[in-house]
Amino acid sequence: MPFLRSVALWAAFLVMLGMSPTLAQEPGQYRVADGVAVYLGLLPAAVVRGHPARHPEAQMHSGAPAGRHVYHLVVALFDAESGERIEDATVEARVAPLGLSGTTRRLEPMEIADTVTYGEYFTTRGEGRYRIALTVRQPGRDTPIQMEFVYEHRTR
Repeated sequence: MPFLRSVALWAAFLVMLGMSPTLAQEPGQYRVADGVAVYLGLLPAAVVRGHPARHPEAQMHSGAPAGRHVYHLVVALFDAESGERIEDATVEARVAPLGLSGTTRRLEPMEIADTVTYGEYFTTRGEGRYRIALTVRQPGRDTPIQMEFVYEHRTR
């Protein structure tokens, strides 16, 4: 049954990514900075590993790495005023346990259900709080947008 719960979580997350930013989400998953609304989600990589090998999502980011604490970080961007999806950004994320430097990766654009989101895999190292720092660069903007999220990782 855990796999079915994971599939249900994945499906719910995909629905969330298709929503307009005017619909409120949990405060920890949503931020607005410099006119850009950001929705963030972390899903176990096991959800993606459960796809058949020929499924497009099975090959995202060169495939889901093995490991118990590997998560797929997904970010959806919107213009906060108009609600239009932002599909031409460059997004970088740093995932780190509080007080440590962590891992920085560029999030790859992903097309799912005719929408563009950005994602990549990250590994957590045990329970605790993690800081997720995002840097969003858009064509025509001189200054990148930066924001942070806090993620509470539980192993149970």
